[in-house]
Amino acid sequence: MSKGFVEKITSRHEDFAQWYTDIVTKAELIDYSSVRGSMIIRPYGYAIWDNIKNELDKRIKETGHENVYMPLFIPESLLNKEKDHIEGFAPEVAWVTHGGDEELTERLVVRPTSEVLFGEHYKNIIHSYRDLPKLYNQWANVVRWEKTTRPFLRTLEFLWQEGHTCHETKDEADEEAIKMLKVYAEICEEYLAIPVIKGQKTDKEKFAGAEYTYTIESLMHDGKALQSGTSHYLGDGFAKAFDIQFTDREGSLQYVHQTSWGFTTRIIGAMIMVHGDDRGLVVPPRLAPTQVMIVPIAQHKEGVLDFAYSLKKQLSDVVRVDIDASDKKPGWKFNEYEMKGIPIRLEVGPRDIEQEQVVLVRRDTGDKITVSLINLERQIQSLLDEIQKKLFERARQHREEHTEMVLDFASLKEFFESKTGFVKAMWCGERACEDKVKEETGATSRCMPFEQEAISDTCVCCGKEASSLVYWAKAY
Repeated sequence: MSKGFVEKITSRHEDFAQWYTDIVTKAELIDYSSVRGSMIIRPYGYAIWDNIKNELDKRIKETGHENVYMPLFIPESLLNKEKDHIEGFAPEVAWVTHGGDEELTERLVVRPTSEVLFGEHYKNIIHSYRDLPKLYNQWANVVRWEKTTRPFLRTLEFLWQEGHTCHETKDEADEEAIKMLKVYAEICEEYLAIPVIKGQKTDKEKFAGAEYTYTIESLMHDGKALQSGTSHYLGDGFAKAFDIQFTDREGSLQYVHQTSWGFTTRIIGAMIMVHGDDRGLVVPPRLAPTQVMIVPIAQHKEGVLDFAYSLKKQLSDVVRVDIDASDKKPGWKFNEYEMKGIPIRLEVGPRDIEQEQVVLVRRDTGDKITVSLINLERQIQSLLDEIQKKLFERARQHREEHTEMVLDFASLKEFFESKTGFVKAMWCGERACEDKVKEETGATSRCMPFEQEAISDTCVCCGKEASSLVYWAKAY
């Protein structure tokens, strides 16, 4: 790669934030809009989201859910029905006060999430246990008026899916919340090659209005954590606020038990920060809109382009393949598709045609492999599987190398003063200790993992009896 091209991207080690900004703009994922904190998702960025969306939507439907769509606007009186919920979102909501030239008699909120809209609807359609469970999901945009923004990670408007379900019992609702968290974890690990830690949020960090929140947490290359998906057991709080009752199997009136869960475009930011390097994006093969890019060499020579197009036709049944037959120089094309993170570049020129071979170049390692045309499809599929596996293992190894067990507060402070990553430490369950950790280290509790370990009997902060192992980290 030419030195000049490399200089277009700031090194991760010099300035990680600027490196990230360089990636999202120069790889043509987004452009900035005239509205502060909002982004234009360009075709390549949206193609990545489309693939995530399609895979997740398939899995959501396989678990018995149906897609619906709720309104964009929420009346203020409706939002105010659930006290904890509105208090949690109040600083982030955007208000509509006028319709045309006329002031509205009641302010409207541009939805930050849709629990109250689903609550109002469920009241009207749920009457008996025979109506349960209600398993709904919607794909939508939401608005949260963030003070500090960054493309994909934190924007005023973002895309997501939000599931909202109603159940007869607490156990059924809890099973649903955990099941959907596992779906999110599978998408991250099997599709985006991002290893995650599954666990429960502390009360301080849980979703506003939930009884408890489950989460998947991932570690970025710079050692900061990213909440990558959440699933909430809402209990019957919204049901009581919206009077969502049903006649049970004994003929008595009961309140439903609810869940909600969401997965957003911020996962694209996670993919960038987990796999990207100083040459640009590295997109996992299962996710990549284009898995193989054919670059003809000396394409002006007779037969080269025809052969390249025949290869594209041959491969299109087994992989997502494209060809760059533009008149740009091969070196420019190499740089362009490295920047965009396409898993495999296929080079073919007159000599390759004569020798019945092609050259495959891996994006993750840069290795060049000369491959015979015999069984080319099988060899490409095998290589894509190998790249997918390697990306996951590399990310998992990075997380393991940046995870430490800490037994006392002095060591906890020392870690966050000199290192980055996850700290595993015991906690007594008291909010005061959780607050102290944040105040003195800048780290927050990420989750109480489902797989608990008793690495000590005492809280890392106060020394009292510990109740849970917690992962702590500085986070996005």
